[in-house]
Amino acid sequence: MMRKLAPAHVLTCAAPAYLAQHGIPQHPDDLARHACLTYAYSLPGNEWRLQRNGKIHTVRIGGGLHCNNGDLLLAAAVAGMGVIRQPTFIVGDAIRDGRLVPVLTDYHGDALAIHAVYPSRQHLSAKVRTFVDFLAQQFGEAPAWDHALPI
Repeated sequence: MMRKLAPAHVLTCAAPAYLAQHGIPQHPDDLARHACLTYAYSLPGNEWRLQRNGKIHTVRIGGGLHCNNGDLLLAAAVAGMGVIRQPTFIVGDAIRDGRLVPVLTDYHGDALAIHAVYPSRQHLSAKVRTFVDFLAQQFGEAPAWDHALPI
Protein backbone atom coordinates (compact mmCIF):
# COMPACT_ATOMS: atom_id res chain seq x y z
CA MET A 1 0.00 0.00 0.00
CA MET A 2 1.05 3.58 -0.41
CA ARG A 3 -0.20 7.04 0.41
CA LYS A 4 0.80 10.24 -1.35
CA LEU A 5 2.44 12.68 1.02
CA ALA A 6 3.38 15.54 -1.33
CA PRO A 7 4.11 16.45 -4.94
CA ALA A 8 7.75 16.33 -6.04
CA HIS A 9 8.39 19.10 -8.55
CA VAL A 10 11.60 18.91 -10.55
CA LEU A 11 13.46 21.98 -11.80
CA THR A 12 16.26 22.40 -14.29
CA CYS A 13 18.91 24.75 -12.93
CA ALA A 14 22.57 25.76 -12.92
CA ALA A 15 24.92 28.09 -11.08
CA PRO A 16 25.01 31.73 -12.22
CA ALA A 17 28.73 31.39 -13.05
CA TYR A 18 28.09 28.33 -15.24
CA LEU A 19 25.30 30.14 -17.11
CA ALA A 20 27.46 33.25 -17.58
CA GLN A 21 30.21 31.13 -19.14
CA HIS A 22 28.09 28.70 -21.19
CA GLY A 23 24.86 30.59 -21.86
CA ILE A 24 21.31 30.09 -20.69
CA PRO A 25 19.42 27.28 -22.45
CA GLN A 26 16.29 28.69 -24.12
CA HIS A 27 14.91 25.40 -25.46
CA PRO A 28 15.34 21.79 -24.26
CA ASP A 29 17.40 21.03 -27.39
CA ASP A 30 20.01 23.49 -26.10
CA LEU A 31 20.77 21.10 -23.24
CA ALA A 32 22.57 18.78 -25.68
CA ARG A 33 25.36 21.41 -25.80
CA HIS A 34 25.64 21.73 -22.01
CA ALA A 35 27.32 19.66 -19.32
CA CYS A 36 24.33 17.96 -17.70
CA LEU A 37 24.82 16.35 -14.31
CA THR A 38 22.66 13.24 -14.20
CA TYR A 39 21.00 11.13 -11.55
CA ALA A 40 21.77 7.41 -11.86
CA TYR A 41 18.28 6.17 -10.98
CA SER A 42 16.54 8.24 -13.66
CA LEU A 43 15.68 6.16 -16.70
CA PRO A 44 16.95 6.54 -19.28
CA GLY A 45 19.94 8.27 -17.72
CA ASN A 46 21.15 9.98 -20.89
CA GLU A 47 17.82 11.61 -21.84
CA TRP A 48 15.74 14.30 -20.24
CA ARG A 49 12.06 14.63 -21.11
CA LEU A 50 10.50 18.06 -20.77
CA GLN A 51 7.08 19.15 -21.89
CA ARG A 52 5.30 22.38 -22.60
CA ASN A 53 1.71 22.81 -23.79
CA GLY A 54 1.32 19.06 -24.14
CA LYS A 55 4.34 18.67 -26.43
CA ILE A 56 7.12 16.40 -25.14
CA HIS A 57 10.73 17.29 -25.92
CA THR A 58 13.23 14.48 -25.42
CA VAL A 59 16.86 15.55 -25.47
CA ARG A 60 19.94 13.33 -25.32
CA ILE A 61 22.26 14.84 -22.74
CA GLY A 62 25.81 14.22 -21.57
CA GLY A 63 28.09 15.53 -18.90
CA GLY A 64 30.92 14.83 -16.57
CA LEU A 65 29.01 13.50 -13.57
CA HIS A 66 26.50 10.65 -13.27
CA CYS A 67 25.78 9.56 -9.70
CA ASN A 68 23.09 8.24 -7.38
CA ASN A 69 23.16 11.07 -4.83
CA GLY A 70 21.10 14.23 -5.28
CA ASP A 71 23.12 16.15 -2.69
CA LEU A 72 26.35 15.45 -4.59
CA LEU A 73 24.71 16.63 -7.82
CA LEU A 74 23.57 19.77 -6.01
CA ALA A 75 27.10 20.49 -4.76
CA ALA A 76 28.53 19.93 -8.25
CA ALA A 77 25.97 22.25 -9.83
CA VAL A 78 26.58 24.96 -7.23
CA ALA A 79 30.32 24.62 -7.97
CA GLY A 80 29.56 25.42 -11.62
CA MET A 81 30.07 21.95 -13.12
CA GLY A 82 26.84 21.93 -15.13
CA VAL A 83 23.05 21.81 -15.37
CA ILE A 84 20.93 19.59 -13.12
CA ARG A 85 17.29 18.46 -12.97
CA GLN A 86 16.48 17.72 -9.36
CA PRO A 87 13.45 17.87 -7.07
CA THR A 88 12.76 21.13 -5.32
CA PHE A 89 13.30 19.53 -1.91
CA ILE A 90 16.97 19.20 -2.95
CA VAL A 91 17.55 22.43 -4.95
CA GLY A 92 15.01 24.78 -3.33
CA ASP A 93 17.31 26.44 -0.79
CA ALA A 94 20.08 26.91 -3.39
CA ILE A 95 17.62 28.59 -5.74
CA ARG A 96 16.17 30.84 -3.04
CA ASP A 97 19.62 32.03 -1.94
CA GLY A 98 20.89 32.53 -5.52
CA ARG A 99 23.47 29.71 -5.69
CA LEU A 100 21.38 28.15 -8.50
CA VAL A 101 19.17 29.71 -11.17
CA PRO A 102 16.19 27.87 -12.65
CA VAL A 103 16.21 27.59 -16.45
CA LEU A 104 13.58 26.41 -18.92
CA THR A 105 10.89 27.16 -16.35
CA ASP A 106 8.16 26.93 -19.00
CA TYR A 107 9.04 23.25 -19.48
CA HIS A 108 8.07 20.59 -16.97
CA GLY A 109 8.90 16.94 -16.48
CA ASP A 110 6.61 14.08 -15.62
CA ALA A 111 4.54 14.53 -12.47
CA LEU A 112 6.20 12.91 -9.47
CA ALA A 113 5.16 12.48 -5.88
CA ILE A 114 6.54 11.46 -2.51
CA HIS A 115 4.77 8.46 -0.99
CA ALA A 116 4.75 6.56 2.25
CA VAL A 117 4.90 2.85 1.37
CA TYR A 118 3.87 0.10 3.76
CA PRO A 119 3.08 -3.60 3.37
CA SER A 120 -0.62 -3.60 4.23
CA ARG A 121 -3.24 -1.28 5.61
CA GLN A 122 -4.74 -4.25 7.44
CA HIS A 123 -1.74 -4.69 9.76
CA LEU A 124 -0.68 -1.04 10.01
CA SER A 125 0.11 -0.09 13.60
CA ALA A 126 -1.50 2.97 15.15
CA LYS A 127 1.94 4.57 15.49
CA VAL A 128 2.73 4.18 11.80
CA ARG A 129 -0.74 5.36 10.75
CA THR A 130 -0.43 8.43 12.99
CA PHE A 131 3.03 9.20 11.63
CA VAL A 132 1.91 8.88 8.00
CA ASP A 133 -1.11 11.10 8.71
CA PHE A 134 1.22 13.66 10.32
CA LEU A 135 3.57 13.67 7.31
CA ALA A 136 0.70 14.04 4.86
CA GLN A 137 -0.65 16.98 6.85
CA GLN A 138 2.77 18.63 7.20
CA PHE A 139 3.74 18.34 3.54
CA GLY A 140 0.42 18.45 1.68
CA GLU A 141 -0.03 19.78 -1.85
CA ALA A 142 2.09 22.88 -1.15
CA PRO A 143 5.13 21.68 0.83
CA ALA A 144 7.42 24.27 2.42
CA TRP A 145 10.33 23.37 0.13
CA ASP A 146 8.32 24.67 -2.88
CA HIS A 147 7.65 28.15 -1.45
CA ALA A 148 8.86 31.04 -3.64
CA LEU A 149 9.96 28.75 -6.49
CA PRO A 150 8.89 28.89 -10.16
CA ILE A 151 6.88 25.65 -10.24
